[in-house]
Amino acid sequence: MIRATFTFCLALIVAPAAHAIDIQEVTSPGGITAWLVEDHSIPFTAVSLAFMGGASLDTADKRGAVNLMASTLEEGAGQLDATGFAEAVETLGAQFSFSAGDDALSVDLRALTENRDETAALLAQALTQPRFDADAVDRVRAQVQAVIRSEDTNPNAIAAKEMARQAWGDHPYATSVNGTAETVAVLTQTDLIEAKNRVLARDRVVIGAAGDITPDELGAMLDTILGGLPEQGTAPLPDKAVLGLTGGVTVIDWDSPQTVVSFAGPGLPIDDPDYFAAFVANHILGGGGFSSRLMDEIREKRGLSYGIGTSLSTSIYGQTWQGGSAIANANVGEAVGLIRAEWDRLAQGVTDAELADAKTYLTGEYPLRFDGNGKIAGILTGMQMVGFPIDYPNTRNAKVEAVTAADVQRVAQRLLRSDNLRFVLVGRPEGIAETP
Repeated sequence: MIRATFTFCLALIVAPAAHAIDIQEVTSPGGITAWLVEDHSIPFTAVSLAFMGGASLDTADKRGAVNLMASTLEEGAGQLDATGFAEAVETLGAQFSFSAGDDALSVDLRALTENRDETAALLAQALTQPRFDADAVDRVRAQVQAVIRSEDTNPNAIAAKEMARQAWGDHPYATSVNGTAETVAVLTQTDLIEAKNRVLARDRVVIGAAGDITPDELGAMLDTILGGLPEQGTAPLPDKAVLGLTGGVTVIDWDSPQTVVSFAGPGLPIDDPDYFAAFVANHILGGGGFSSRLMDEIREKRGLSYGIGTSLSTSIYGQTWQGGSAIANANVGEAVGLIRAEWDRLAQGVTDAELADAKTYLTGEYPLRFDGNGKIAGILTGMQMVGFPIDYPNTRNAKVEAVTAADVQRVAQRLLRSDNLRFVLVGRPEGIAETP
């Protein structure tokens, strides 16, 4: 058993790297394009749709409308009420998922080959003939309002919302996709129909598919699902967001023995020439778990926190380089000083061992992402959203390997300056004061 398990895991690691991933560009008879990875090993197909703009297409006075609309799409369509729709999905052995984010409204479909046509027709009804019945809307509204109340009592959510407010100003990124209790309470069926028309259109959809389906079959399926949607949405895509963060400290009082520490500074888009250098740099700084500098300095050497991490937030319309931790109140001042020091120190360079270890991890973990049709379909959609070329999965690791220590130092000198780093502290931190 041990040998068999090891062999299986090794196959997951080696197989995708050893064999190129064959992505086909498909155009339906109706002119809808998609990327496809065929896999006829099991009778199952996954399709991932992303309607660009997503919740960022909310109007300011109706923030949360796109999210409520997306969450209600599966609550009845055409002649089927919420119960009838759920029973139809179950009978087909299908799965639908609808969610709204700031960059896109996502729709995921899982279909058995034998029921693929019926599944596509049912999804088409959800997208083109949603009922938005009053009882269903009120039920989902109550669920959204429960999430909003939960966020208002969650220090991590409070920190994230305050950081977003400071970072993005008047852009939709500055507020939650859920909206507020006040905006969600007054949304009507008419508002949801309007939100649907703003977002769901053929001119802004990107599509990835994987599984037991040919290009011709996928083309016909996409025309079934999307052919009834309007060619264009009623709202233009959002403008780029302008990052408004300045260096300093914001303290939000919260009665707790520990403080949530959130920090963020300027990032960069994925199409920036320095992106892969920043990607490797982030792993060394705080993205690599126990192998990262921040974890070593703050947890391993001093025991100030159980964990700390950083990430590149590469949203479509605006980017940050951010991180977070939870730290005992008495240790916050020391920890923030160490974060600032490490933020600056990376500009002095990295060691050959740090660089090699980061590359080994980042190239080794990448093939493991392609371990199921659902994940592959989502990756194909994400690639198109950010503008990656169709051969990206087969060239990505070479881009990581090409990063040099000089590249890491250059991007660190460009972006990692502690005087541009904003801290949002939710708790009762000691040893540090609020600054503008």
